[in-house]
Amino acid sequence: MRPRIAPIALALVALVAAPVGLAQRVVLMTHDSFAVSREVLDAFTAETGIEVELLAAGDAGAALNRAALTRARPLADVLFGVDEGLLARARAAEVFEPYRSPALAAVDPVYRLADDHLVTPIDVGFVGFNLDPAWFDATGTPRPTSLADLADPAYARLTVVTDPATSSPGLTLLLGTIGAWGEEDAFAWWGALRAGGVAVRSGWSDAYYGDFTRYGGDRPIVLSYASSPAAEVMFAESPVDPDDPPTVNLVCDGCSVRQVETAGILAGTPRRAEAERLIDFLLSETFQADVPGTMFVYPVRSGVPLPEPFELYARVPAPAELMPLPERLDGATVDGWIARWTEVTLRTR
Repeated sequence: MRPRIAPIALALVALVAAPVGLAQRVVLMTHDSFAVSREVLDAFTAETGIEVELLAAGDAGAALNRAALTRARPLADVLFGVDEGLLARARAAEVFEPYRSPALAAVDPVYRLADDHLVTPIDVGFVGFNLDPAWFDATGTPRPTSLADLADPAYARLTVVTDPATSSPGLTLLLGTIGAWGEEDAFAWWGALRAGGVAVRSGWSDAYYGDFTRYGGDRPIVLSYASSPAAEVMFAESPVDPDDPPTVNLVCDGCSVRQVETAGILAGTPRRAEAERLIDFLLSETFQADVPGTMFVYPVRSGVPLPEPFELYARVPAPAELMPLPERLDGATVDGWIARWTEVTLRTR
């Protein structure tokens, strides 16, 4: 999942250094785009005496599948990355144990996805399309101004999206189109994208770094996040002209979908106490302040300052720009929509 611009590439297992002889540990399973400053996890270890192991397990959907398949003998103690679209699947798989963190007092209730505290909100992002303005300027092609434009073959062939079966941004966009337009109109739009030549990739990294023209691909329209332009500025090799940013968002009514990422304690963990302390830490000021600059989404804790590029180049979409999610998000319904999307967008090529 969350496919977003991450400054740290995680190996399959990243082990945070800890004092020799340290006995306590906790394993955090994440999607491949999870990133955190080493100093932050070192601070947790110093505070608690608990060593943290990071287990990267593919995109968010793949990580959840792995947790479900190993439920009888869990590989980790906490899973990070389940969002609104994946929560029903997680419930059906019974991978989590409830936990109500006292640190939730500092989190706006609007971000809480589960009244039973099966998962805890950690960050919030806004899925939408990013554009490469240099490509549009160089080719003299008008920029799209709506999602309807993307269904036109002139723009569909310039667009890359991600598979909702394996990618959380892909699933978030699918659910947003269904919530906003209803099933039939949503799948008609997806069918038009397919007919027009849209590219589909399994994960965000493949799409962003493989197909996006900004990184040598041939698609100047990519499914990503509203905060990705800020990340481009933060990691630019030279100063950026505020009037000429490397990437921009497609801004229009109904062009974005909110995505809340959560963490949950995996059922059967033998380290329940350590898992609880890690969840609490993920909501701490120390961790939450690190979220924008490492994962390029927004903290859910109130009052956490944002880096200046977020203030200048990232934007929280206005209410009219957000697509609502469907009211019904049970596992069978979501799986049915993914199966239909696969039929419409992939198998009918």
